[in-house]
Amino acid sequence: MVNLFPEVVPEGGKQPAFLQRAPGLPLRVTVGTGPIRGLWQHNSYMYVVSGNTFYQVSSSYVATAKGTITGTNPVTMADNGTQIMIVADPDGYIYNTSTGVFAQITDPDFPGASVVDYLDGYFVFIEPNSQRIWVTALLDGTSVDPLDFVSAEGDPDDVVSMIVDHREVWLFGKNSTEVWYNAGLSDFPLVRIQGAFNELGCAARYSVAKMNNQVYWLGKDDRGQGIVYVANGYQGQRISTHAVEWQIQQYGSMTDAIGFTYQQDGHSFYVLVFPTAAKTWVYDASTGAWHERAGWNNQWTRYRAQAQVFYNSENLVGDYENGNLYAFDLNNYAYNGEVQRWLRSWRALPTGQNNLTRTAQHALQLDCETGVGLAQYPAYVSEDLTAENGAILLAEYTQNDLVTESGEVITTEANDNFETIADAPNPPYYFTPPVYLTTTSYSAAPGYDPQAMLRWSDDGGHTWSNEHWRSMGKIGAFGYRTIWRRLGMTMKIRDRVYEVSGTDPVKIAIMGAELQISGTNA
Repeated sequence: MVNLFPEVVPEGGKQPAFLQRAPGLPLRVTVGTGPIRGLWQHNSYMYVVSGNTFYQVSSSYVATAKGTITGTNPVTMADNGTQIMIVADPDGYIYNTSTGVFAQITDPDFPGASVVDYLDGYFVFIEPNSQRIWVTALLDGTSVDPLDFVSAEGDPDDVVSMIVDHREVWLFGKNSTEVWYNAGLSDFPLVRIQGAFNELGCAARYSVAKMNNQVYWLGKDDRGQGIVYVANGYQGQRISTHAVEWQIQQYGSMTDAIGFTYQQDGHSFYVLVFPTAAKTWVYDASTGAWHERAGWNNQWTRYRAQAQVFYNSENLVGDYENGNLYAFDLNNYAYNGEVQRWLRSWRALPTGQNNLTRTAQHALQLDCETGVGLAQYPAYVSEDLTAENGAILLAEYTQNDLVTESGEVITTEANDNFETIADAPNPPYYFTPPVYLTTTSYSAAPGYDPQAMLRWSDDGGHTWSNEHWRSMGKIGAFGYRTIWRRLGMTMKIRDRVYEVSGTDPVKIAIMGAELQISGTNA
C-alpha cells in the first residue's frame, strides 16, 4: 500500500475495515530556505531550525530569526521551562525564552552533544562517539560540571541515541540498550536500573521516538540490523514484518533513518524516513499495519516530511528540501498542490492457494465508495482560433475586418454572396499590436470525474500491462460500479498480481475487490 492505510469499521459495517487515503500536505508557512532540521513547541511559540537558522514562529505563523546553527543533519531540542537547548552534533546552543538571548554553549567543560533530552530540571545529553552521558547544571543548560558524566556500563559499545520516557533515560548503544533513572544523588543524579538491560541496540540515531507511553526505534545488534522495535517493558518487541524488513535491507544506508510519531483521528503512527533510499514507511499502532508514503512526479519520489511538531492544534511537518511546513490534513488530497497518488496491489489468489489451470479473467469489480467526484465545473483552457491552414486569426482594427496572420480577410458565405466578417473593437480605436482571437475549450478538472487505474502482471510483478482507466463516479453517482472486463487469460493464476491506483483529489474508501474467473481448456 502506498498513501493508503486501513481504517477499522465498527460492528455492523459492510466490511470489517476499509482503506483510506493518507493525509494531504497543505502548506501552512515557509520558514527560511530549509531544509527543516528540527521542530519544537514551547508555550505559545513554535521553534524551527531551517537550514542554518533558528527561528521563533508565532501562532499567526510569523517567523523571527534568533540565531545561527551549524551543520546539515537533523537537530534535537529540549526545554527546561525557560531555556531551549538545541544540539547539532557536536555544537550546542541555548535560547532563553524569557530574555530572548540566543548563544552557543561556550563552557570549556562542554564536550559536545549528539542528542539531548530533559529530566527533572537537567538537560541530559550524549557525548559524541563515546559511552558517556552528561547532565548540565540544574535549570541551567549553559553550565556543565566536568565531573557530571557517567559511562554506559552494560556493554563496551558507544552510545548511539537517547530518549527520556516516564522520567527514565533510555540509552541506546550500537548493540545494547540500558535504562537509567534519577536517584537524586549529589555527585551524579542518574543510576542504572538493574535488570533493565537487553542485547539490542540502535541502527540510526534519529530513529528513536516515543508515543502512547512506548518507545520506538530501528534496531541493531551484533547479529544484524533493520528490524523495527517497540518497547515492551524494558525489552524490545519486533513490530516490523518480513516484507518491510526485506525492503529496509535493500537500502544503501539505514544509519541516517529519521523517526517521528503523531496521532490523528484515533490512529497512532510511527513514521520512519530513509533519506538515502528516499523511502518512508509508516506503522499504525492502532491496527498493527504498515504502509508506505511517497510523492509522485510521473514516478515515485521521496515523501516530503522529515520532522514533526503538534502546534496550533495541528500536526505540522517540515520539508526535507526547503523551508515549507505542512499540516497533516485527512480532508486534503494533495501534497502542497501536487498530485498525491495512491496505490494498492494484491495477488489474484490468496496466499497459500494455487491454480495451475489456464484461467479466463472475466471481470474485476472494485468494492469502493462511488460518486465521490467533486462539485465543480470543468476547467477552461484558452486556445487560439485558427484558420483551416493553421494560421492564427487576429482582429486587425485598422481594417475592421477579421484577418489571418498573412492579412487575408476572413469571409462567410451567405445567400451565395460573400460578406465580410467584421469585428467591432471596444473601445472603437486602433490597437497596436493587433489582438489575437481566442476561444475556451472544456477540459475535465481534477476530481470532476475521478478515475481508478488498473494494471496487472502475470509474472509476479516483474512486467505489467498498460493502465486501464475506469470512473469512480461523478458527484452523487453512488450506484456506479467501478468494473474492468476482459482481463485476459493466464496459465498460472498464482502469479497474477493486480494493482489499482489513482490521483484525483477525492475521498477514497476501498473495501475490497471481486474477481470473476473460470477455468478453460482453450
